[in-house]
Amino acid sequence: MYIAATRQADRAGGIAATGASRGFVRNVPANVLALGAVSLVTDVSAEMVTAVLPTYFVLTLGLSPLQYGLLDGTYFGVTAFVRLLGGQIADRTRRRKLVAGTGYGLSAVCKLALPLAGSSVTGLGLALAADRTGKGLRTAPRDALISLSTPTADLGRAFGVHRAMDTVGAFLGPLAAFAVLWATHDAYDAVFVVSFCVAMFAVLLMALYVRDHREPAPRRGAASLRAAFGLLRLRQFRRTCVAATLLGLLTVGDTFVYLVLQHGFAIPLRYFPLLPLGTAGAFLLLAMPLGRLADRVGRFRVFLGGHLALLAAYAVAAAPTGGRAPGTVSTWAVLGLVLGLQGLFYAATDGVLMAATGPLLPVHLRTSGLALLQTGQAGARLVSSVLFGAAWTLYGPGPALLVMGAGLAGCLLLARRLLPGRSPTDSACAEVTG
Repeated sequence: MYIAATRQADRAGGIAATGASRGFVRNVPANVLALGAVSLVTDVSAEMVTAVLPTYFVLTLGLSPLQYGLLDGTYFGVTAFVRLLGGQIADRTRRRKLVAGTGYGLSAVCKLALPLAGSSVTGLGLALAADRTGKGLRTAPRDALISLSTPTADLGRAFGVHRAMDTVGAFLGPLAAFAVLWATHDAYDAVFVVSFCVAMFAVLLMALYVRDHREPAPRRGAASLRAAFGLLRLRQFRRTCVAATLLGLLTVGDTFVYLVLQHGFAIPLRYFPLLPLGTAGAFLLLAMPLGRLADRVGRFRVFLGGHLALLAAYAVAAAPTGGRAPGTVSTWAVLGLVLGLQGLFYAATDGVLMAATGPLLPVHLRTSGLALLQTGQAGARLVSSVLFGAAWTLYGPGPALLVMGAGLAGCLLLARRLLPGRSPTDSACAEVTG
């Protein structure tokens, strides 16, 4: 019964999304492309801020790596709480577009709070926590809309296209921040104000072009918080959550990796916002090919392979610089390799995990289930940020990154035993839902 309902929902989602757009990418529903456009514009705004915050906090305000780790971890903690809340509201009301749009709007408004906070670390922390609240609210409903708008066989491709469009914004955001800082002689307030204007445009796109997925109302209590946690009784979903959380515990935040590179190669502060471009560029090039590969060879296999790329990035970034000066060929080679491996990691894991997990969940709890998975990851990243910040403070950046890499290698072995080699088929879904 579950299989038939899932197939029917997948077909209905594809029709409700106004069919596939053949002129851009084959077999990708128009609703996915609309959500991709919203994410693209939003990421321009978000990455403008993200690109300048590490240097602003650590090098301008003088925070220690441990303080920055606590602050960075707080953001993940906020999203860990509100992701599940957003998923519950979306499933109960069946208004996933409204919940996601509210999250986009809240994040947009928070951009204006950053210049108002001035140099107050507490004020900046509150503003960024509110921004993360918006991200936590929107992520699961957005991913559920993608999953419900796409036939199961094409989910890897659809998430790959969405993440590629999202990454175009991630690529443009640091460039925009660099341009604003260059034009305003390092005026951070100008970056925050421009970021707000761009974010509001994304909210407008969401309101005009994204369509909601409406299904028959579930029976009373079917979309409750108890029912959401009851999904953990499904063996394959539970093992997926455990594996993703374990790996998240040893995943170092991007900004920390960029700070390690800046520390090791003495990169001028003005060029620091350009480091995410390497990661975003590799992600952009690889997201769609790896999404298609995941549909063919197994989404969990590609997911684990992405973490092997991350492990290699840690090893290269933590290696002694050997006296290499900034601007040399060897320096650029190391930077390019680390950033490229990070992009490969995201292309092989971000959307691929959502594509692998979506078919495991019933339609009326799909948002809550994805939110539960993302909550585990966000909580793990909170712990990871604090651990790495403390390790850096005690031992230095290189040794801290090597320790995290060793832990990641051990967690990969455990995750390999937990996850199946191939993505779930209809028969697997039948087994899981019992």
